[in-house]
Amino acid sequence: LTAGTMEDVYERAEFGKELGSVIIMIDLVMGYTAIQSIAKWSRQNSMILHLHRAGNSTYARQKTHGMNFRVICKWMRMAGVDHIHAGTVVGKLEGDPLMVKGFCTTLLATQSEINLPQGL
Repeated sequence: LTAGTMEDVYERAEFGKELGSVIIMIDLVMGYTAIQSIAKWSRQNSMILHLHRAGNSTYARQKTHGMNFRVICKWMRMAGVDHIHAGTVVGKLEGDPLMVKGFCTTLLATQSEINLPQGL
């Protein structure tokens, strides 16, 4: 659904709903305010909101700067996103097993306890 304006995003979301879809997908690069806006629309229209991690690696995969994807996971859940690509131990979103487990734990948890081996 990512588009140049929120009007276009809403139009595409409505089209998906008209087709009978129960889920819509957005990209992280659309911005935090836009994500929260479409999350509100999703709740009002009983749609599941899936977030694609497009652009994530530009700031989450840097060794010396940037932010951990777990921070983004929490922000996006707080913004109203229902489902997020968490990564895998092989392939494009690869990471070591503890890192991927940490992402999944962060996404599922209602509260995050300190767990340094998993980066929490």
